Amino acid sequence: MPDLIMNLNITENSAEQKNNDSLSGVFREYSEGIKKALIEQSYTKPTPIQEQCMHPIAEGKDVIGIAQTGTGKTAAFSLPLLERMISNDKQFKTRNPKVLILAPTRELASQIGESIEKYGKNLPFRHTVIFGGVGQKPQVNALRRGVNILIATPGRLIDLMDQGYIHLEDLACFILDEVDRMLDMGFIHAIRRILKVVPKDRQTLFFSATMPPSMEKLALSMVRKDPVRVAIAPKEPTVDRINQSLFHVTKNSKINLLLKLLENSALEKVVVFTQMKHMANRVAKKLQASGFPCAAIHGNKSQSARTKALHDFKSGSSRALIATDVAARGLDINKVTHVINFDLPMEAETYVHRIGRTARAGADGEAISFCGKEENELLKSIEKLLKKPIPVQDTPDLPKVENNIRQNDVSNKNRPPQRRFSRKQNSSNSTFFKSRPKNRSRNRN
Repeated sequence: MPDLIMNLNITENSAEQKNNDSLSGVFREYSEGIKKALIEQSYTKPTPIQEQCMHPIAEGKDVIGIAQTGTGKTAAFSLPLLERMISNDKQFKTRNPKVLILAPTRELASQIGESIEKYGKNLPFRHTVIFGGVGQKPQVNALRRGVNILIATPGRLIDLMDQGYIHLEDLACFILDEVDRMLDMGFIHAIRRILKVVPKDRQTLFFSATMPPSMEKLALSMVRKDPVRVAIAPKEPTVDRINQSLFHVTKNSKINLLLKLLENSALEKVVVFTQMKHMANRVAKKLQASGFPCAAIHGNKSQSARTKALHDFKSGSSRALIATDVAARGLDINKVTHVINFDLPMEAETYVHRIGRTARAGADGEAISFCGKEENELLKSIEKLLKKPIPVQDTPDLPKVENNIRQNDVSNKNRPPQRRFSRKQNSSNSTFFKSRPKNRSRNRN
């Protein structure tokens, strides 16, 4: 029996040593459960934001973290948070949420939930994700069973708070992801309402890709004194690793240009951005009719449709994802080869976030933009932000576009022809038409 115990100890020690040997930096300092999860996810070396955030977050300090897209900010706050929870097991094991993570979109909330699931799979903590667009019953049932970590969008969170299903009085940690987007999207009033409920003596973490001075001032008003500020200046900005190009093209020729570009098999995994939801639908229908597997994602789509569109794109079932700016921020989709701006964004900063869907995690990428005459002012704003012009490409020969592009819509192909009769009545025959009896028979033999 003693020999068996000794052998088990040797096996455990050798497994622990193997974990330590395969990990580097602060990853070596995490508990065994987290280390195992990191190795399973092939995470061996922390990024700079992950390296610098580990100790202050694990120690319970407030942190404002700023790093460009694709640098692993979700892991930067979730890993040390889980480590802190392990160290304070009794404090965090309660029925009411002890950790609240707010995200601006349903997709980002789901993505954070998936990350927590992966990193905490060997830990005894419960988490759940709540957002609108789906029935609340499963979410309420999860809350009733008890939740340690709650990931939410602001609207559904407040709705369930008002119904008495969520109580935040015991919260120990409050996290805002994509802070500037949260505040830009008009969530400031919701955030302030939530902050009135949570304890003042809490840990607060703010993370974002960009943090303008006005936003940072607002963020500082929500944290405790002397927060730790971690700002990672990239050696090479993501935008500089992206090969950018521009086509000047008429509005009605954009769809034909897109189809022409997609003939190139190098455009393997493409995100296409439009301004309007109806245009995303129209582009998706055109591509599908031309044999290019794709799906549209925007705010008017049901949550099940949005989830399926993302799943198909991530798995490779769809070659293109046609999206409005709901997908421009926060979503982590691997190996996107190209981003195409079918419409230029209204705000120059959004351009940077859009093209940041490619060239993630150190990879290269390509961004192609279409610009009509009516978008020239938007282009000037973008190039002013980039501090350089976007290289212009010669537009290839394209098929002629019919005057009314709607006539080519797939949705209209099966529509039966409609007859239109126009009879100009005059004084000589108006009486005749009025007095003529109507023939209501369907069979006019």
